[in-house]
Amino acid sequence: MSAGGRPVVAIVGRPNVGKSALFNRLLRRRVAIVEDTPGVTRDRLQAPCEWTGREFTLIDTGGFVPGGGEPLAIEVRRQAEQAITDADVVLFVVDTAAGLMPQDGEIAGVLRHSRRPVLLVANKADSSALALNAHEFHALGLGEPLTVSATHGLGTGDLLDAIVAVLPEAEPPAVPDDAVRVALLGRPNVGKSSLVNALLGEKRVVVDPQPGTTRDAVDTALVFDGHPIVLIDTAGLRRRTHVAEKIEYYSTRRTYDALARADVAVLVVDATEGITDQDQRIARTAYEEGRAVAVAVNKWDLLTGYTVDQVQRVAQEQLRFLGTVPITTTSAVRGEGIDTLMHAVFRAAAARASRIPTGPLNRVIEQAVRTSEPAADPTGRRLHIYYATQAQTRPPVFVLFVNDPALFTVEYRRYLERRLRAAFDLGGTPVRWALRGRRAAAARGAGEPGQRA
Repeated sequence: MSAGGRPVVAIVGRPNVGKSALFNRLLRRRVAIVEDTPGVTRDRLQAPCEWTGREFTLIDTGGFVPGGGEPLAIEVRRQAEQAITDADVVLFVVDTAAGLMPQDGEIAGVLRHSRRPVLLVANKADSSALALNAHEFHALGLGEPLTVSATHGLGTGDLLDAIVAVLPEAEPPAVPDDAVRVALLGRPNVGKSSLVNALLGEKRVVVDPQPGTTRDAVDTALVFDGHPIVLIDTAGLRRRTHVAEKIEYYSTRRTYDALARADVAVLVVDATEGITDQDQRIARTAYEEGRAVAVAVNKWDLLTGYTVDQVQRVAQEQLRFLGTVPITTTSAVRGEGIDTLMHAVFRAAAARASRIPTGPLNRVIEQAVRTSEPAADPTGRRLHIYYATQAQTRPPVFVLFVNDPALFTVEYRRYLERRLRAAFDLGGTPVRWALRGRRAAAARGAGEPGQRA
């Protein structure tokens, strides 16, 4: 069973038989990256799937290559084996166009030993002639092949019917809907996947020293210190001018999609390289998208000659456009700083969801105006703030009723934001402002010009 209580269906098979295309077809949306190049899928990619009212978690895996191989191929195979272990039903995908291959027989042996229900899926049956080729797969001893064409959608309804027929009953969801969704963002090879593994205490995602190992956004649900969360490991983000390869383009798009559904973005930076221009771009993107931000200065164990305070002070200065942001030094390989980082994530999520009562909000703004009045414009006109209220959360949006919104300068906005952050626990979350002019203020009964919050 998945962490969400749904039955698990894993798609396995040798490389380039159409597993990811089938994954997308069954989901009826493009989630996995599909390319003709073998080995595009590496991590276990999972998503909720529904058919005739039954819900289950569908897992796509990398190409299963039994036996020896390169270290990365071995790690991808281990991920596929783990998916089989976790699955309630396995879809074993074979290729009708290529025919029965020795690797198919080896995988069939692994599946027989797994004692999991297996549905043999003969993919690429794009024509009646190719569908006839499926008969040779009877030799695998896994029952009648189900012919499908993931590309054209042929036979997928019958396949979904067969899946639902063998699914176990779903368990109650173990992870509540309000779990904090945490996206780990950063440049390639800064240790994002290693941090996920350190949090999980297992090798849940593929970690490889080669930059760009992670290509899809991978969701993992867990409970940390009593808090339900969903971790989203993502592909490394390069500068747009460097995103040329088609596969990398889709990986980058998946990462931005992951950010759009996250509550908190953890910016992972390499302590040995410092905060780069690209790190700042990523942080700014997360902030502009309205996500809370926490920073993990990873590979801290490799940095010498600096104290934690020095690192945090420098990072805060380089990311000052975020306001106040929690910064944690971590070493994923040693498991250091993980607890501190996650507590910073929870604080940032709480700040993003916080709601400030109208009374205290107006008192803080009134005191801020008394301490430092807005500067007059060249014509002598000055901003007057009549009233303030919070309109929404995630992130906090504050409405100011004023005499003229055009008089609200960037400098004064930053000043008020600093005062709010100092008065209320808003560290790590963006703050938004909405201005209402004199007529809106009068409609609220906020008083005559000259009154201030």
